[in-house]
Amino acid sequence: MEAVIKINDLKKSYGSVLAVDGVNYHVNRGEMFGLVGPDGAGKTTTIRMLVGLLNPYSGSAEVLGYDLLSQKNLIKDEIGYLSQKFSLYGDLTIDENIEFFADIHGVKHFEKRRDELLEFTRLTPFRDRLADKLSGGMKQKLALACTLIHKPKIIFLDEPTTGVDPVSRRDFWKILSNLLKEGITIFMSTPYLDEAERCNRVALMDKGKIISCDTPKNVKESLNLQVVEIVCTPVRTAYNVIKATTDFEVQMYGDRLNIAVSEYEKDYALIKKIFVENSIMEIDKRIITPSLENVFIHYMSK
Repeated sequence: MEAVIKINDLKKSYGSVLAVDGVNYHVNRGEMFGLVGPDGAGKTTTIRMLVGLLNPYSGSAEVLGYDLLSQKNLIKDEIGYLSQKFSLYGDLTIDENIEFFADIHGVKHFEKRRDELLEFTRLTPFRDRLADKLSGGMKQKLALACTLIHKPKIIFLDEPTTGVDPVSRRDFWKILSNLLKEGITIFMSTPYLDEAERCNRVALMDKGKIISCDTPKNVKESLNLQVVEIVCTPVRTAYNVIKATTDFEVQMYGDRLNIAVSEYEKDYALIKKIFVENSIMEIDKRIITPSLENVFIHYMSK
C-alpha cells in the first residue's frame, strides 16, 4: 500500500518537556489511522506538526510526498484540519461559514459542493441557523463540512467527538465511514478506545512515545494475557483488595472486574482464595477477549 504520511524520528519539545519523543510510523492512502492516548500524550502536538502549525524540534515527515518543512504551503492545499476547539464564526450561518472557507481555499462555484456536504452531514434543514445556535454535535458536523469544501486528500481530526452526545457521535462516525468509501485518508486522534477499534490501524501513544502500532486486532493479540471478567459483590472491596495484594492488572466496570492473568488456573485459584478471605461473593465469571483498554493499561504499567 502507498504511504501518504511518513514520520521519521519526529520530536517536539516545550521548554524541558518533550511532547513528542522520536516517533516513527506511516499512514497508508485511504485508511483511517487512529492516534490514541490520554491527555498530554502528544497527540495534538503531532497533528499540529503534520498540518504545518508547529515546526518539529528534530526529525522529518512527508505528507503526500511533500516535505513537512520545505513544502509546507503545498501540503496545506491538499489537506483538511478539524481542531479540538470549535473555530468557526458563531455570528455566521451554516451556509455563510461554508462559503467563507470556500473563499479561503479559492474554491469557485462551490454551491453544488456545499449542498452535497449539507445533505451528507444532514444539516440542510438548519442551513440558515447561526453557528452559535447549534448543538455540539451539529457544530462538529459543520466544522467537518467546512474542512471538506475543497476536497482534501487527507483530513486530520483532533479528538473530533470529545464533548459530543452519543447520538451525534454515532452520526459523526457514519459520516467518516462514508468518507473512507470516497478514498479520503483520515488521520484522527482520540482518547476513546472504543472509537479506536473502528480504525484500520492505531498507534497507542503515551508521554510522547508510540508504544504499539498495528491493526486493533493485532494490538489486542499482542497481549499475552487472559482477561477474566468477574461479577462480584461488594465490587469496590474486591477491586481494592486485588489491587493491593496482587500484581494483576485490574479494572472495574460497574458491578464487575476485568482481571488480566497469565496462567488462568493458578491465578484464578488465588483470586478465589482472596475473595473467600475477604467475604466477597462471586456471582458470575467468564474469560473475555482483551480490549484495547486492557492492552493500553498493560503497556503503561510496564
